[in-house]
Amino acid sequence: MKLMRVGQAGSEKPALLDADGKIRDLSGHVSDIGGEVIAPAGLAKIAAIDPKSLPELSAGRIGACVAGTGKFICIGLNYSDHAAETGATVPPEPIIFMKATSAIVGPNDDVIIPRGSEKTDWEVELGVVIGKTAKYVTEAEALDYVAGYCVSNDVSERAFQTERSGQWTKGKSCDTFGPIGPWLVTKDEIPEPQNLGMWLTVNGQKMQNGSSKTMVYGVAFLVSYLSQFMSLHPGDVISTGTPPGVGMGLKPPRYLKAGDVVELGIEGLGTQKQTFVADR
Repeated sequence: MKLMRVGQAGSEKPALLDADGKIRDLSGHVSDIGGEVIAPAGLAKIAAIDPKSLPELSAGRIGACVAGTGKFICIGLNYSDHAAETGATVPPEPIIFMKATSAIVGPNDDVIIPRGSEKTDWEVELGVVIGKTAKYVTEAEALDYVAGYCVSNDVSERAFQTERSGQWTKGKSCDTFGPIGPWLVTKDEIPEPQNLGMWLTVNGQKMQNGSSKTMVYGVAFLVSYLSQFMSLHPGDVISTGTPPGVGMGLKPPRYLKAGDVVELGIEGLGTQKQTFVADR
């Protein structure tokens, strides 16, 4: 299934995309796309509904594909070819940092370049949405705890991230720096998350063209690994790293400015399109 949330910010309706590409209203059956709704029993309940029995919604703003996210966990330098372009060494264990949940926006919402920004950058990433509480799970069972996958743009301010003292979080958590969606695609539609094509363009120019097959630490490993340090709950999102082609890796580096348009997508998971605007 392709689950989504449609409507103005704060007033989104839960919905699904049917086989004909029509948006169907789920609000008569579930309160939102998140929490227990994306647990195995909740997804089974939705799967049993005939999509044609649901009212059709007109196309409009698409919200973040999951509601009530408690943790937005990101993995750094998780693609061997991306690590190489930045001159970094592949880490012996995953680099973990947090992106504030207040950064989450819809896939096509404007992204605000924060005041004082010099180096706002792009990163197409595979997002993993947790579907049931995971604590001390093994790698072999880890995917049982995944509800599905989504497109994530891990927008980053590199000067805030690497040139100011402290951790990466402040370069990752600016308002609107977390577009996710358009859909939460349930895991039955993505049997092999480690072989998905990924791309991103800036003003129509292809910048990233990679695949999740070059991930150093795969989805199952990451879910298991993270669950050793913290419980993962339904609605939590893991953004799993980016392939090469980010602005900081170019020679010379290239960063985003007001008016730039970024489009990105992942095979089977849909596309995003954002216009970058100055903070006023």
